Amino acid sequence: MNLNQITIPSLDLKRATEFYKKLGLTLIVDALPRYVRFECPDGDSTFSIHNVNQLPTGEGISVYFEIEDLDYEVNILKEKGIAFTSEPEDKPLFWREAHLKDPDGNQIILFNAKENRKNPPWRIKE
Repeated sequence: MNLNQITIPSLDLKRATEFYKKLGLTLIVDALPRYVRFECPDGDSTFSIHNVNQLPTGEGISVYFEIEDLDYEVNILKEKGIAFTSEPEDKPLFWREAHLKDPDGNQIILFNAKENRKNPPWRIKE
């Protein structure tokens, strides 16, 4: 099994589309104003957004994008006008991450975990 895509909601799909293009995703389906889909720059997964009249309540959605050179990419995104809610920092989970919000308030975490992404010390043994 392979994860194909994640779809998140947006109140303003055009604004969200521009935001994710700035993050470096490539728009591959443009069905504005109801739906868009992006291809991630690495790997085979895609990321889509659909238009809604109301966002979900509660904790909301967290989306993690893995980036090889996190600090460098965060600086590039800042130059493009992307605001971060936390700077890159080492976490006790054995990876480095920075946080930001998309235009709809969804939590975006840019991180680099290297080998620990799929093989953390607490991984279940077979």
